[in-house]
This record gives sequence, structure tokens and C-alpha cells, in this order.
Amino acid sequence: QVQLVESGGGLVQAGGSLRLSCAASGRTFSMYAMAWFRQAPGKEREFVATISGSGVRTYCADAVKGRFTISRDNTKNTVYLQMNNLKPEDTAVYYCAGRVSGALMSTADRYDYWGQGTQVTVSS
Repeated sequence: QVQLVESGGGLVQAGGSLRLSCAASGRTFSMYAMAWFRQAPGKEREFVATISGSGVRTYCADAVKGRFTISRDNTKNTVYLQMNNLKPEDTAVYYCAGRVSGALMSTADRYDYWGQGTQVTVSS
């Protein structure tokens, strides 16, 4: 069983930056592909970015490509989402997710573990 705890959300002005963190329990963190999803009010959960267990492979959604970067530190059991040039449409609850490592996946139902979410609000 893996437990995920997100942090780093908050209120920021458009054009600003935030870094989200997701701390994972367990001793096999490097075996898990990790991802970030987000969900805005009244909308479905949306894929943001994913990273392989080793951290070598990453994939980002077109909506955030060039602005967001996913990374991980397996020595700290933590995955990060660096968000730059934030826009009001990035406002959402951001969720960390994990699955046993394999092909990078962008659909929520392929992930086994989820955090509780952290709110990101971008003001215009």
C-alpha cells in the first residue's frame, strides 16, 4: 500500500509560479510511475504530467507543455510539479497518482494510488 500526500498549492497571480510536492510512503517508490492530474469545478479530472520510476521518461499534456515540469527524487520518495507562467485556467485541485511502473499512462483509471489533492488558484 502506498500513501501519497500533496503540498505546495496556494493562491498566485497569473504569470507566477508554484511548485507542488507529493510525498510517498513505502520503500519501493522507484518502482512506481507517478503522475499529476487536476480537476476544476464542474469538469472531469484531467491529465497533467507523468514520470517513469527512474525519472528518465516524462510526458506532459499539451495544455501545460513548456510551462510545467514533472520531476522526482527517489531518495526522498517525492515527486514534484514545477508550474511556471500560470494562467487562470490552471485553477484546479491537483492530485498526485501512482501506479506500478510500466508504460507512461495519461488516463486516471490506470493509476492505483491517489493523494487527497491540493488547491491551486490563479488570479487574473
